[in-house]
Amino acid sequence: MILDGKRLLITGVITRDSIAFHAAEQAQHEGAEVLLTSFGRVRRMTERAAARLPTPVDVLELDVNQESDLAALPETLRERWGTVDGVLHAIAFAPEDALGGKFMTAPADSAAQAFLTSAFSLKSLVAAILPLMPRGGSVVGMDFDAAVAWPIYDWMGVAKAALESVSRYLARDLGPSGVRVNLVSAGPLGTVAARGIPGFEQLSRMWERQAPLGWDVGDPAPVARAICWLLSDYGQAISGEIVHVDGGFHAVGGPAD
Repeated sequence: MILDGKRLLITGVITRDSIAFHAAEQAQHEGAEVLLTSFGRVRRMTERAAARLPTPVDVLELDVNQESDLAALPETLRERWGTVDGVLHAIAFAPEDALGGKFMTAPADSAAQAFLTSAFSLKSLVAAILPLMPRGGSVVGMDFDAAVAWPIYDWMGVAKAALESVSRYLARDLGPSGVRVNLVSAGPLGTVAARGIPGFEQLSRMWERQAPLGWDVGDPAPVARAICWLLSDYGQAISGEIVHVDGGFHAVGGPAD
């Protein structure tokens, strides 16, 4: 029960196969109280997933690109909880014309949208939540290793590189307040979002062939456990870190023959 008594805000749940759903489920098993966020047409899907958690939870309205939603969020949380102990940022989006081998033809507006939603939103979310963390807390974001240029990932890869940098600057600025900021760089998992990336199967096959520990695109449990560990007090001296949960793939170099 490493999260006993913790109050956690979880973003990014769309369906039960979302990484964030499994993180919320694991967090509840570890004793946490959880709220989810969603917005627009997707919210009904999130609410259906929220009802399937071990303890069903409410879903708050939050579009991280809407200032009005960000402004309303802390008051809603203050009324419900008073304070927040941790938040999972599992938000990413790039338009179709910025993915799938379209790096050279993607318009600036699409690249900017990928950056705003996938990277700048981490700062926006943390800034909204920070007043509710007077005793410190933990922020965890979902990453996909941006140290190299992946096939088909294109401007989302650039956005993830920006996310990694944003997390380091947040760790620098929020450390004196006792707030830790870390990322979990997960191997490819068969979520709704991942399946929407053209050529996702190409990436997943690389992991299946090459990860030293092996990799199961259908098993999000290792990633969910790592998220919960970083949200817990066991991660109390860790900040500005990128924890790879990818079967060791990141350590072994280029594609296997």
